[in-house]
Amino acid sequence: VIGADNGRTGIEKALECHPAAILLDIQLPEMDGYAVAAELIKHAELEKVPIIAVTSYAMAGDREKVLSAGATGYIEKPIDPETFVEQIRHYLPSSAGVQEK
Repeated sequence: VIGADNGRTGIEKALECHPAAILLDIQLPEMDGYAVAAELIKHAELEKVPIIAVTSYAMAGDREKVLSAGATGYIEKPIDPETFVEQIRHYLPSSAGVQEK
């Protein structure tokens, strides 16, 4: 897991590290999650990396807005710790896999 304090740093780290998935909050300093998702999908090297919005935004239209910005998936907060890993696994390509400890 690699964290970022803001959207711009998150984009930079994603381009450096090529993660298996990106968990993206919508309320971020400097750039909101919509702008981050839109920027991430511009980079061919991140084309197959799922962007999963994990957010407390749960109003009508919020899911569609983040998906149209470029997110692959949407998980509402509060998350359920018992199902969260399986929800993330749903968006991963089968070759990425998630190892449990």
